[in-house]
Amino acid sequence: MSGALRFEILGPQRAWHGEQEIDTGPGKQRAVLAVLLLSPGRSVPTGQLVDAVWPDDPPANGPNVVQKYVAGLRRVLEPDRSPRAPGQVLTLTEAGYLLRVPPEAVDAVRFERSVRRAQQARAEGRTAEAVAELRAATELWRGEPLPGLPGPFFESARYRLVELRATALETRVELELELGRHRELAGELTDLVAEFPLRERLRHQLMLALYRSGRQAEALAAYREIGELLREEYGIEPGNALQELHRRILRSDPALNPPAQPTPSVPTAPTTTSTPATVPAPPGAVPAPVDAMPAAVQMPSLPSAATVSRSPVPAGWPPALTPGVPVLPVPPARPVWHAPRWISVTATVAATAVVLLSFGALTWAVVLGYAAWRRSWRLALAGLGYLALVGSLLCLALTSDPEAEPPDGELLYVLSVVAVCWCVGTVHVVLLSRGFRGLVRRVLDVADRRGDEERRARREQARYLLHHHPAARHELRIGRPDLPRVFDDGGLVDVNAVGDQVLAGLPGLTPDQCRHIVTDRLLRGPYSSVEELAGRCLLSPAVTEHLRHVLVFLPPPGPPPAST
Repeated sequence: MSGALRFEILGPQRAWHGEQEIDTGPGKQRAVLAVLLLSPGRSVPTGQLVDAVWPDDPPANGPNVVQKYVAGLRRVLEPDRSPRAPGQVLTLTEAGYLLRVPPEAVDAVRFERSVRRAQQARAEGRTAEAVAELRAATELWRGEPLPGLPGPFFESARYRLVELRATALETRVELELELGRHRELAGELTDLVAEFPLRERLRHQLMLALYRSGRQAEALAAYREIGELLREEYGIEPGNALQELHRRILRSDPALNPPAQPTPSVPTAPTTTSTPATVPAPPGAVPAPVDAMPAAVQMPSLPSAATVSRSPVPAGWPPALTPGVPVLPVPPARPVWHAPRWISVTATVAATAVVLLSFGALTWAVVLGYAAWRRSWRLALAGLGYLALVGSLLCLALTSDPEAEPPDGELLYVLSVVAVCWCVGTVHVVLLSRGFRGLVRRVLDVADRRGDEERRARREQARYLLHHHPAARHELRIGRPDLPRVFDDGGLVDVNAVGDQVLAGLPGLTPDQCRHIVTDRLLRGPYSSVEELAGRCLLSPAVTEHLRHVLVFLPPPGPPPAST
């Protein structure tokens, strides 16, 4: 076995020796390796390894157990090492265990270094280079980092990496908006907002991209969507930056228009010395500094107080919406009072009690109160409907003879109104509770996550079988959903064997792209990786990121092995 070691933790944990994937062992052994990979170039004490891998129930002989797993890792990371020779990759120092691999061997380290290079390029005004670095950094991701590893240590590392990715995505989108790529970003931002629904900076960028693309109504709809989400889930309003952008979109602020592209300069009079004409910069190119331009085409700059800083985005973004355009003064946003959760729960219990104890007579008041709180005209109409029903009963009681026996139709009407205002009204008020809806949403989210985790585990099991038992490809029909199912592979698809009907069921692929993949496969041969598939069929990074988890790239199917 030859080649350098490579490790992937920005997604399912994997290790490679050259081009061959290696099995890093059982779950606890992979957890020990993950702790070492999260501390590149640093020795990790044995006690820290025990606390990270066994946070709740550490073994009594923790150091010995760690030593056993380290020995297992040495066997797979250095298969050519003799049993008594000291380890060269995983060594024991005075401070603890040290994994001696180049920093570039870990995808998380490459990701963070690319982000830092992008920050430096942005600070120096090299916007296009910063965009390229950030795009290369985010394309290293294959899903949730280090799935299946519980405990505070891994949860903290997972949260930090996901937050770094989200910030890198936001920064890249902001730079591309500065370059005028709003039309290309609208679709990608829609997917990112669905992935990170509470990140207001992404929502801000989506609204700006939609508005600059001539889709003002959709930009306003995006604001209404996050406003309803924040009010219903947390009882708060969108931040000042979103509210300011919403007001400026409503009044069609000219400062929101895309940045102007450079135009060629035309000489006003012939001169004895010819001056080369200015050529418009290609899309994505970084404009030259003003000092480097000829004196004839230099423009007076705006006062420094009215221009936008191009330094990395600080807290309280955004300083402005378009580079070089003054920020118009806007009135400060009205402060919003954030109700604590216990007040919301108390109000829900009190509202339900009012409906029950009044036998539905005060349902209209409770629903109208919710309508005023949420500013919902639909709830207002429902409250007026309840009020009309209660009013009809009151009118009926005033006009009927108290000594006469009421007719059957009138009695049935009274019972129906009481049932609607009392029983239906109680259910309505409970459903309006933010806590109830949040509980239902959490239950559904937990079910979805469990289903995703189960499918992910089955895919990993199927990949393991393909790697260690190639005959399983024919016996279990892995990656062939078009054939009768004999094994649950978690939804894997062999892109080199299935037709366009199966590819049409994959996320993000259009029918034309599916036909293109099949035709290209017939003309130019099978695919060997997601990157090759994306390059040959011109698939966007957003599409390939979804496909990476479900596609397998097996050689063209041949005849199944003869049974013995």
